[in-house]
Amino acid sequence: MTHSPSEPEMLHRFATGVAKRLRSEGFETFFAGGCVRDRLLDRTPKDYDVATSATPDEVEALFRTSDTFTVPVGAAFGVICIVDPATKMQVEVATFRSDGAYLDGRHPVGVTFSTAEEDAQRRDFTINGLFLDPETEEVIDFVDGQADLENKIVRAIGDPTARFTEDKLRLLRAVRFTATLGFQLEEKTAAAIRNMPEALRVVSAERITAELDKMLLDASRAKGLRMLLDLKLLPTLFPESMPMPGEQQFTNLLEVEAELQTPSLPLALAPLLAAITDAEGAQEVSKRWRLSSRQANRIAWLIQNQRELYGATVKNWSQLQRLLAHQGREELVGWLAAEVACKRAEADDLAYCRERIAWPEEKLNPPPLLSGDTLIAAGLVPGKNFAHLIESTRDAQLDGHISTPEEAIEYAKQLADREA
Repeated sequence: MTHSPSEPEMLHRFATGVAKRLRSEGFETFFAGGCVRDRLLDRTPKDYDVATSATPDEVEALFRTSDTFTVPVGAAFGVICIVDPATKMQVEVATFRSDGAYLDGRHPVGVTFSTAEEDAQRRDFTINGLFLDPETEEVIDFVDGQADLENKIVRAIGDPTARFTEDKLRLLRAVRFTATLGFQLEEKTAAAIRNMPEALRVVSAERITAELDKMLLDASRAKGLRMLLDLKLLPTLFPESMPMPGEQQFTNLLEVEAELQTPSLPLALAPLLAAITDAEGAQEVSKRWRLSSRQANRIAWLIQNQRELYGATVKNWSQLQRLLAHQGREELVGWLAAEVACKRAEADDLAYCRERIAWPEEKLNPPPLLSGDTLIAAGLVPGKNFAHLIESTRDAQLDGHISTPEEAIEYAKQLADREA
């Protein structure tokens, strides 16, 4: 029985083909960066970067064909994206370079095309500065990255302060790599971060959020958050008016974060934001981080209702139904599950909520028995109490006191008379 190749296999094959094609024209060419690190750690690379002695013009001329096309994603910095039109797979090809001064904290003012060794020296961390021969699998190591991989250390290449000054996002990337790989942060690299945490404030919100997404969706998120606080980076992510939580509160937060099971980004962020601010403040932070309105609203909703599932087994169903029928119910119950795992909530409440959200939709969230139109048709005069009548009647329906439209109208009329 034959098996079709998986997408990672296809991507590796495509990237290898790109590298071999460059080599066939006499250009020195290697796999570079994260894909090399991941392969050496027996992890499946999510993408492949190719580094070569070919100039951007030479790369474009070679791959602008009927089989592939090119996109100049960073031609000024020597980066050309090669795309397979059939599979939409893409590989970035970068010319070996050394960088000029970084005046904006992200981009060099100019680059000089150079050698593989000089190219390695401009990269961020030793574990990301390795090259791999795509044909022989030989590792080319100019920065002692293999030793740091073996010893599980994240270390800046050369002077750490210089590396972080070049691109301030590297402050966060150091934390992410250390946490997600289960490594240790080399002390000089850590000291440089502690000395310049405020530099992170100049990084765009979009780039910060992308890093937080990768960090917080990983099972190591608690370690990442602890490092952010210890390295003084966490306060720079928030408005200066928002104080950081105390040590015990932060420890409790980390315990919950560690117990979250494959959370969405809103769920991963909600306990953190709840430890620092309220739902309104969470909306402010979400806007600052350029989260989508859907993500921002979900985080605020989770924070507002965090404790509403406590005591679920003794609450009226109408108190819980709106929460357990909400689109964010799985996330809210997921937060409760983490609190239960930390022994800060009751397992019976969790079991009750899980049993209810497994109900069929028509049972979990039956259609309302009346609306404003039916009340008007029944002779009630529209007014400011209409919403209250509808809501109270809905509660009675959910709690099993009424079950037909006729009973709903009668219930609303009696309620209106009592409150008149």
